[in-house]
Amino acid sequence: MSASLLPLPAALTLALVASPALAATIELTIDKLVFSPASVEAKVGDTIEWTNKDVFAHTATVKGGWEVTIPPKSKGRITLKQAGAVDYFCRFHPNMKGHLEVSP
Repeated sequence: MSASLLPLPAALTLALVASPALAATIELTIDKLVFSPASVEAKVGDTIEWTNKDVFAHTATVKGGWEVTIPPKSKGRITLKQAGAVDYFCRFHPNMKGHLEVSP
């Protein structure tokens, strides 16, 4: 094996190791007053996107944290900024509940 070929594989290996993982968009649905799926695993940097199929507005609200308003027949989204487990609910319909497990 020629010494001139070694830098390319080494450079490729370094590029693969140094590249950050691509963030995902995780899609949830709101239909008939239900978050679906009710529990989701995600990573910091991922985006959660709710599609509201109902004819009235909802929120995804974390007490003491963030809130996303999701208009009727529309979408709402948030990009996750920190790791941890969070429970969220709809401020307008508190019986609607969801859970996120966010890893680093």
